[in-house]
Order: sequence, then C-alpha cells, then structure tokens
Amino acid sequence: MTDVSDIERLVDSYRMWLRDRTTLRNVHADWVEITTPYLDRHNDYIQIYVRKENGAYRLTDDGHTIRDLELSGCLLDIPKRKSLLKIAINGFAVDLNDGVLSVCANSDNFSARKHALVQAILAVNDLFYTSRPIVKSLFKEDVEHWLDLSDIRFLPNVQFTGKSGYTHQFDFGIPRSKTAPERILKAINNPNKDTAQSLIFAWLDTREERPTDSLAVAILNDAERPVTGAVTGALERYDIRPLLWSDREKNRMELAA
Repeated sequence: MTDVSDIERLVDSYRMWLRDRTTLRNVHADWVEITTPYLDRHNDYIQIYVRKENGAYRLTDDGHTIRDLELSGCLLDIPKRKSLLKIAINGFAVDLNDGVLSVCANSDNFSARKHALVQAILAVNDLFYTSRPIVKSLFKEDVEHWLDLSDIRFLPNVQFTGKSGYTHQFDFGIPRSKTAPERILKAINNPNKDTAQSLIFAWLDTREERPTDSLAVAILNDAERPVTGAVTGALERYDIRPLLWSDREKNRMELAA
C-alpha cells in the first residue's frame, strides 16, 4: 500500500527542484525574465517574462514559441494546426495575441497561472511534431479513434485539481466498472524525460483526489522511434502504467473492462 507521507515527500521534492532550478533576472524596461527548468525541443530552458500591470502581473513567452515553430517550417495557417493550437491553449486558459502566449495573474494565483503558461508552451511546442509528413494526425486523435473502434468507453479531456492547487488535464478518463477501477490516460506523442516528468508530477499531485484504486496509464507513441527504458522505468517508479502504442491490441481488453 502506498504511504501518503511518501507521496508528500515526493511532491515536496518536486517543488524544491522547481524552485532551485528557476532563475530570475531583470531585462529591458520593467520586465523580469524567468528561466524555468523545463526544456523545449531544442533542449533549451523555457523562459517567460513578467511585469506588473495595474496591480496584477502579465506573464508572456514574448512570442518565442510560435515564432520558433514557424521558423522551423511548422506553419500554423493550416486549418488542422490552427485547430490544434486552439485546443492546446484553451486547455490552459492562455491568451494568444499576435503570436504571443500570455496569462494575467494576481498574487494569489501567480504560481498556478505561471504553471499554466509553461504547460501551454510545452503543448504548443509539441505541434512541431505534426509538421513531419509521417505524422498524419495528432497522436491523441489516433488514440481516441482506437478507443472508439475498440468499444472502450471514455471521457475526453478530463481535468483534476491537485493538492498544490494546480489544475491538470488528462486526455481520457475511463470510469470504473464492476470489474475494473477508474483509469486516467495520457497520450504522449513524444515520450522523453520532460514529458514523463510532467505526467509524473500531474499524477502525484492529483492521485490523492481520486479513488484510492485509480490507475494512471501513459500511452506512448513508439511508431517513429523506440521508447527508452529510462522513460518507461521512470513512469513505473511512480505507479504509472506505460503502454506502448505498438502493444495497444494486447491491452485492449484490460482497458475495456
């Protein structure tokens, strides 16, 4: 049985990691640059900018995320990508104006809104992987289509508020049945250290708010390249079941239960 105190220590450890690896510096005018420990697809640390406006705080990516996608050939004027971009930012209540991602925060919700902006940047950054011809649709859509075909009942885009007060979005929720517990699914198109770590924190933060027998499942896209043991091992250490996309049929009955 998992000890609540163990999970509390893990969550506290994550908070310390986040705090210790976040740096600040003053930049032009009255803006402060925040360098976060999260990495983008270039393995560069994600940076956001903050300034005080009328007693509140404006946090922004200064347009870097979308500008970088377009410079890399991932143009967002294609209808499908426009739709994917809207889904990515709406899920975190982030504003998009003239290519700039931003949120407004106050002293009480600053941490939560900063978290939402960083998560939106990561989600938008992942749109790059739709620019390659081999990727014909978003992996999440492929998973949803398979769930439908397999007669696996599910709720799309489920959100839970964690112990930290942050809201976390998961791709699918499978309600409990007479023979199986609730299962929370996340479709990960680009399985790596950062996407695994993001899911681990989301699950650790929310699992106490779910039924005690709830299970977390990470559906990992291994269609283009193998998923490393480091990724699957990290997920398993935090009681998240890694499920390779190539093995989905082997696990169909388990999810349909």
